[in-house]
Amino acid sequence: MDKDKIIELLSNIYDLELNGIIRYTHYALMIFGPNRLPLIEFFRGQALEALTHANLAGEHITGLNGHPPLNIENIHETDQHDIVDILNESLEHEQDAIDVYYELLREVEDNSIYLEEYCRTMISQEESDYIEMKKLLRDHKK
Repeated sequence: MDKDKIIELLSNIYDLELNGIIRYTHYALMIFGPNRLPLIEFFRGQALEALTHANLAGEHITGLNGHPPLNIENIHETDQHDIVDILNESLEHEQDAIDVYYELLREVEDNSIYLEEYCRTMISQEESDYIEMKKLLRDHKK
């Protein structure tokens, strides 16, 4: 098992999840219109989930004697606040996270049940979020 590679992937996950906290908090503040109330609750929930996921990734990093990064410069504002734009950006963000979790799973598979189960749990949650966002987009035309 390549510990440095695992720490690198966990650091990417940690970075994505910190990005998600800020992204989803921002989205919750920028939603207006008739669906505002359920959508702000949805995005606030996503931000809290991202915080939980960042903490888990950080614990794994430090458990492997690594140092969680602070790469807040990776957060970019698109100034697109239409709900369709927000949901599409969210889908892209979730897919990026899913991809890195799968990459980590391939790296730890058959080497660490602990990290394997962590990856599978996170992939399941991220894919569930992705599906929910696709459903939210279903009736929106742009």
